[in-house]
Amino acid sequence: MRPNIVSEASVTTRISQWWEGIPFITSAVVAICAAIYLVCLLVGYDSFAEICFLPPAILSQFQVYRIYTSVLFHGSFLHVFFNMLALVPLGSELERIMGSVRLLYTTLLLALSNAVIHLLIALLVAHNPFHPYTFLMNECAIGFSGILFSMIVIETSLSGVHSRSVFGLFNVPAKWYPWILLLVFQLLLTNISFLGHLSGILSGFAYTYGLFNLFIPGTSFFSGIETSTWLSACVRRPKFILCSGGNSSGYIPTYSSSNSTSGWGSGSATTNLWSHLSSLMPQRDTSSQSTDSTQDTRFPGRGRTLSAPRSETAATDSNLQTRLLDNAGSNGVNSGGERPAVVNNVTEPISSPQQQQALVVSEEDIQKLVAMGFDKTQVEVALAAADGDLDVAVEILMTQQG
Repeated sequence: MRPNIVSEASVTTRISQWWEGIPFITSAVVAICAAIYLVCLLVGYDSFAEICFLPPAILSQFQVYRIYTSVLFHGSFLHVFFNMLALVPLGSELERIMGSVRLLYTTLLLALSNAVIHLLIALLVAHNPFHPYTFLMNECAIGFSGILFSMIVIETSLSGVHSRSVFGLFNVPAKWYPWILLLVFQLLLTNISFLGHLSGILSGFAYTYGLFNLFIPGTSFFSGIETSTWLSACVRRPKFILCSGGNSSGYIPTYSSSNSTSGWGSGSATTNLWSHLSSLMPQRDTSSQSTDSTQDTRFPGRGRTLSAPRSETAATDSNLQTRLLDNAGSNGVNSGGERPAVVNNVTEPISSPQQQQALVVSEEDIQKLVAMGFDKTQVEVALAAADGDLDVAVEILMTQQG
């Protein structure tokens, strides 16, 4: 009788599987930044004076290429290592939501907005009438961390969690998370560009509040790029994620306004900003979300496995939508006036007040999804199926319309 032999995968196999689970654009940025650092290391290039973000060179000599070259170069191994280590989970999550082409466009937009904010603050500080400081104008900044701070703000806004862990040491409110990271990095590390990180945070909040919607095209723009012949080789790769879904405005769902409009040039940017001055970070009510008994309490919220196949999730969502839409013919109300609960394909009336309260869908959440272009009846059904979770409801609606 042969014994059962269990063999573990080799280190190279595990690394290969990990790398294959990283989406296309995120892995491309990691590879490009690592390759640039290795080339600089081999040729002995360490001045970065020609490529860094230097405000006088951009303003007086119009060297606008520095806006993008500065984010690809890094000064040390630890610099590029920790930046890319932070990019993998952030970029992978956002790329799965946006699609590869849309994430690339958003990254370029964030780099440009970070540069504009950086220049404005540096000019204001250098030319203020009270006590001018010129040191910010002469700061030569490099690294991808400014865009990372923007991604942190956007991902924190989308996650809907109430608290975040800082390096596993302590928890802070989610709306303060990027500011705490900014302070911790500034206190613990040397030679850090405070203004570069601050610009990234401000740019992330501007994106979250919808101030960049004017510059973001609709889904048809990204779909046209994906169907072009010159990009066909990339689209055929399994790591490439297509831009699809029912959000016609082209930007990822944010919790900025319940009456935002889609397309180019929506005039709701100012409304989005003023409607959220009461809080630094838009949040979602998660009181109605159910907690899995097997969930680890050390890591609140929901996560995704990087290499998990999307076909299983899509099939589950499709079956769920079919079952829900079949039961939504009477607008989700039975003959007795009570809202039915769908459990294991069986429709049962809800008689308990606690159950009725658990299924009450926030009108604000409905308006947010309707403003994104979804049908109101489908929004109500999707929110009921997702137990009030906006992320799950958006995935259901995008899978249905995609």
